[in-house]
Amino acid sequence: MPDFPTLAQLAEDLESGRTTSRKLVEACLARIADPAGEGQRAFIHVDKDAALTTADAMDALRKVKAAPSPYAGIPISIKDLFDIKGQTTRAGSRALDDSDPAEHDAAAVARLRKAGFVLIGRTNMTEFAYSGIGINPHYGTPKGAWNRVVGHVPGGSSSGAAVSVLDGMAHGALGTDTGGSCRIPAAYNGIVGYKPTQRRVPLDGAVPLSFSLDSIGPLARSVSCCAILDAVLAGEPIVALKPRPVRGMRLAVPTTIALDDLDAAVSETFERALNALADHGAIIERIETVEFHDIGPMNAKGGFAASESYAWHRYLITAKGDIYDPRVFVRIMRGEAQSAADYIDLLNERRSLIARVNARIAPYDALVLPTAPNTPPKIADLADDQAFARENIRALRNCSLINLIDGCAISLPCHREGDVPVGLMLAGAGGADRRIFELAAGMEAVIRV
Repeated sequence: MPDFPTLAQLAEDLESGRTTSRKLVEACLARIADPAGEGQRAFIHVDKDAALTTADAMDALRKVKAAPSPYAGIPISIKDLFDIKGQTTRAGSRALDDSDPAEHDAAAVARLRKAGFVLIGRTNMTEFAYSGIGINPHYGTPKGAWNRVVGHVPGGSSSGAAVSVLDGMAHGALGTDTGGSCRIPAAYNGIVGYKPTQRRVPLDGAVPLSFSLDSIGPLARSVSCCAILDAVLAGEPIVALKPRPVRGMRLAVPTTIALDDLDAAVSETFERALNALADHGAIIERIETVEFHDIGPMNAKGGFAASESYAWHRYLITAKGDIYDPRVFVRIMRGEAQSAADYIDLLNERRSLIARVNARIAPYDALVLPTAPNTPPKIADLADDQAFARENIRALRNCSLINLIDGCAISLPCHREGDVPVGLMLAGAGGADRRIFELAAGMEAVIRV
């Protein structure tokens, strides 16, 4: 994998004059257009003219010391779930092809624009964000990082977002995470993905999957890159990230559910990362989190994603259900059978779950667990619906635990160079975002041994 620069390095290069925004954008556009690459599958729409015009504007502002932020002029990609003024938001589907162009930017997009980031294009995704695998029958499926000759899934639902960063087609990406959609593609592609506390970033202008669980987060090349983008998305000042020393970190490994049925490569890589942390002085305790056993019954009828997506989709499905991805359609339709009483039960059960889990993990700095139990499956192996369903459930399992407890979490690559990508997830209770970034920055270089 090419060693592309971080946002901090790009900001230094722009400030010093070693590069320009136009050069960065032109290089990204060339990679997207490369017929031997994944650009045609990673992007649904490339906004070439607007990107170049914005790049020139940011270069002109920087010349007169008026750039809106140190990161102004850096090209980033936008998941097709977000409104961009003047463009049609398709959410990776054909069912929204005839929708009116957006009148306004989504709130998250507007904040990135205000900081001067250049929107390079809209990235491919699982239709309506409803899968952790990343396959899209309408726009194609970009190959993930692992063994591209064979072709493995990129992870979802922010599939194109991850591949755009991996291949240098953008230097950061805007994604969403309802049950792992930033973290799973990050883990499968050896990059970093962040799911913030939900309330940090407004959901306005993003097509919903689950109003209760949807979060908006970044995918990028380093912990620091994600922290920068998260601050912009949250409307907060960008403050230098101070890594916490690994020595003395108190980390809990949840043994309930999170370590079940791991692929051998995931288990071996995760344990090696834990040993490296312990060797550097981290205090690691394996704990039972019996509360996680409640999550299966909560999701037995499809959970929040089915009920809330059905509420949003029911009229569109009546008109255009025949052109939905059948694998997405069947999951949405599970919500039709849920009653109002079922939904109220879910709300009450989740409130109790959050309180009980937060009490259990309070003595620790963070939870640490594999991002996904499985390594990236081969695309060809998932033509079978049963195989797809099995691997999709596995991919989502660990990440969705954190969404249900309204927590925050980051996925870090922990595999050795040349090995199959594996992600280590660091997670905390809602509101612990800054601490999670500091811990992740401290262990980032330690865990890849």
